[in-house]
Amino acid sequence: MIARRALLALILSAPLAAAAFAAEPARPFDRAAFEAAVADGGPVLVHVDAPWCPICRMQRPILEKLRDQPRFREITAFEVDFDTDKASVRAVGARLQSTLIVYRGGREIARTVGDREEGWIEELLEKAIAK
Repeated sequence: MIARRALLALILSAPLAAAAFAAEPARPFDRAAFEAAVADGGPVLVHVDAPWCPICRMQRPILEKLRDQPRFREITAFEVDFDTDKASVRAVGARLQSTLIVYRGGREIARTVGDREEGWIEELLEKAIAK
């Protein structure tokens, strides 16, 4: 009886434990927070996104899945709304929605536009965490 209760408690608590170790969701772009994160030297990801963009819709779950992996959890992620935040779009030098930009060591390391394959996006994130 006790073993069943313990097993049931473990099963019911598993989703909570997984959520505790999940990556922080991407933050809405804030220039001061972005500049502080880049200046700190850690890995930073910027996703220039638009709600109507089919490629952006494909990128979102891939980014969430990859950022939940332990090796990518240290990446600080920001989302820029391509349609409503033109100042931030200009601040990161993006020309199109579906742009992904990674920073490390205080500078931009790589960017890509329109990538929708998990492997390609994973390669980009690898550049952000490479030592």
